[in-house]
Amino acid sequence: MTLYPKLITDALATVMYPGTKKNLIESDMLADQPQIDGMKVKVILTFPRDTDPFLKSTVKAAEAAIHYHVGKEVEVEIVTEFKSQPRPEVGKLLPGVKNIIAVSSGKGGVGKSTVSANLAVALAKLGYKVGLLDTDIFGPSMPKMFGVEEERPYAVEKDGRQLIEPIEKYGVKLLSIGFFVNPDTATLWRGGMATSALKQLIADADWGDLDYFILDTPPGTSDIHLTLLQTLSITGAVIVSTPQKVALADARKGIDMYMNEKVNVPILGLVENMAWFTPAELPENKYYIFGKEGCKELAKEMNLPLLAQLPMVQSVCNNGDQGQPSAVDTDTIMGQAFLSLAQSVVTMVNRRNKELPKTKIAGDAFKQAKYLTKLTITKNVQRGYGTKYRFAGCDRLKTVEVKAGKLNYAIFVVFFGTV
Repeated sequence: MTLYPKLITDALATVMYPGTKKNLIESDMLADQPQIDGMKVKVILTFPRDTDPFLKSTVKAAEAAIHYHVGKEVEVEIVTEFKSQPRPEVGKLLPGVKNIIAVSSGKGGVGKSTVSANLAVALAKLGYKVGLLDTDIFGPSMPKMFGVEEERPYAVEKDGRQLIEPIEKYGVKLLSIGFFVNPDTATLWRGGMATSALKQLIADADWGDLDYFILDTPPGTSDIHLTLLQTLSITGAVIVSTPQKVALADARKGIDMYMNEKVNVPILGLVENMAWFTPAELPENKYYIFGKEGCKELAKEMNLPLLAQLPMVQSVCNNGDQGQPSAVDTDTIMGQAFLSLAQSVVTMVNRRNKELPKTKIAGDAFKQAKYLTKLTITKNVQRGYGTKYRFAGCDRLKTVEVKAGKLNYAIFVVFFGTV
C-alpha cells in the first residue's frame, strides 16, 4: 500500500471536534500536511489550549480513524500544538498576588461566605487591591451576595493566552462557578470535574496584581481544599465558626487540616460569627442564641488569635440578599465591625510574613505519602476478642482491633496517609 496525504486528510475529515461541532479539517486543526515515511504517518493537530477538555478523546479518535479508513498496519504519530500559551506550572501561578487568604469553616451555615464577602470589601475599603474566588463549586453564593448574578465574565487575550476577566464590583475582582452554571440546576459533578473547574478559575483568569486574594472555601475538608493546597501557596487561613459546641467541634477539624505537618498553613485567627443577637430596636441588648464565647475559648485553648466577634444583625442578611455586603457602608455598626476584622487580618498577615517563611505548596510534600488503601481479606479467622492486626503502609501504622470472636471473612480497609 502506498500512502499519500489525501488518504490521511480524508480519514481525519470523519472525526468530529466537539469544540466546534465540525470535523478536524473544517475546524482548521490540521497544522500542516501529514508527513509520510513509508508506513509511518505524522500528523500535527492544533488545539485552542493545552487544557482543552476534548484533547485526549480527539487524538484517540483521529488515530482510530486513520487505522480504520487507511489501514491497521499504519504507524500513526499525532503531535499536538496549541494556539494559546500553556498554563503556568504550579508554583508560578498568580505571580502578581502578594497574599492568599483561605476563609474556612468546619461546618456549613456559620456565615463563612458572608465573612469572606465582607472581608474582601473591607480590605478594598482600606485601599488594598483585592480578589475574591468562590471555590464552593457545588454551592456558589458570591454572585448573589455581590448582586452580579446576571453578569457573565468574558475572555481577554494576554501574553498569548485566552484568560477569563473577573467581574469587578465594590473594588473587588470576583470569580465564581456560579457565573457559568444555571443557578436553578444542581451541579452534579464528580470530584475530578470540580477540581478541574477550580484550577481553571485560578490559573486561566486574569487576576493581575493583588494585595489580597481571598478564597471562600466550601464547608468541611474536601477535594477542593486539597486542590487549593496543592496548587497555591496559601499565606494563612481564617477559621469562621459560631459559638455553638457542634460548630466548634467541626472547626477543630478545619484547624487540624491546615496545621497538619504536610500542609503547615498558618492559622491567622478565628472569627466568632453570630456571637450574639442584637435587635435593631434594642442595640444595647445581647442575646446569646448559640452560646457564649465558645470561639473565644477555643482560640485561647489552641493559642490562636481571635480576630473578631461579629453579632447577628438582621441587616447583614438583608444586605447579602440585596447584593450589597454590609462592609460597603462603613458608617454602620456592622460596616465598622467588618472594617475592624480586615484591619486585624492585615496585622496578622504582616506579622506572619515577618516571622515565617513562605508557605510551601502541599503537593511537594504529598508526593512522599500517597493515599494508600489496603484491602486485606482473610478466610476463616479464629482469634480472641481484642486481637489487633497491624498494617504497614508508608510512614504510618494503623491498628485494627477485632471486636468479635470469630470472623469467616474479615475485610479491613485501612487509610495510611495523604495524597
